[in-house]
Amino acid sequence: MEQVITAHKLSKKFGDFIATNEITFSVNKGEIFGFLGANGAGKTTAMRMLCGLSIPSSGEATIAGFDIYKQTEEIKKSIGYMSQRFSLYEDLTVRENIRFFGGIYGLSIPQIKLKTEELLGSLGLEKEANKLVSGLPLGWRQKLSFSVAILHNPKLVFLDEPTGGVDPLTRRQFWNMIYEAAAKGLTVFVTTHYMDEAEYCDRISMMVDGKIEAMGTPAALKQQFDAPNMDHVFYQLARGAKRKE
Repeated sequence: MEQVITAHKLSKKFGDFIATNEITFSVNKGEIFGFLGANGAGKTTAMRMLCGLSIPSSGEATIAGFDIYKQTEEIKKSIGYMSQRFSLYEDLTVRENIRFFGGIYGLSIPQIKLKTEELLGSLGLEKEANKLVSGLPLGWRQKLSFSVAILHNPKLVFLDEPTGGVDPLTRRQFWNMIYEAAAKGLTVFVTTHYMDEAEYCDRISMMVDGKIEAMGTPAALKQQFDAPNMDHVFYQLARGAKRKE
């Protein structure tokens, strides 16, 4: 099976502090991979390296077939990214956001026009196309953010706590969008603080103090830790952490 992410003993140091300590894992094409851990565990540092935004201190990694040291610009063109904190410009309209990010991703003007109408139609936002994004409910903003993040048909999308503050029903609808995209071959790398969402992933890694302490399917991890749900798995691992955020 094609591997979209490979990482071998990937580390990042800041002076004497080891933020990410020799993590090794791989993610397959079309897989929904959960990257979990308490605040301060090293998730954000690892994700920044994988996105080509931070140079590792040591180790090896490829993203969509590109070397994490030598081909960072190619990596950025091959991935999508969505964050809870920032994904859209709220002072632009829905249509303007789509066109703006289409240009950032290097789509041609005809492609942007076509993608804009397709996206508005699929989300049912035709009537809201010329409204400011700030006027949309949070759930719709998140759905639009995800759609914009994969507008350029990337091989991989990074979702950094994408459903924070969203109600349970909207979260479930959002995950249906993720399933549909993964079924078409998109690889999804997601961080979340909602352990019920961890159950939706194909596989999960659990980071503690910069290291991956456990990895596997949700069912396998629950069996390994004799836990009824992922909350209990998380608590068993996180309570052993020595460093804080």
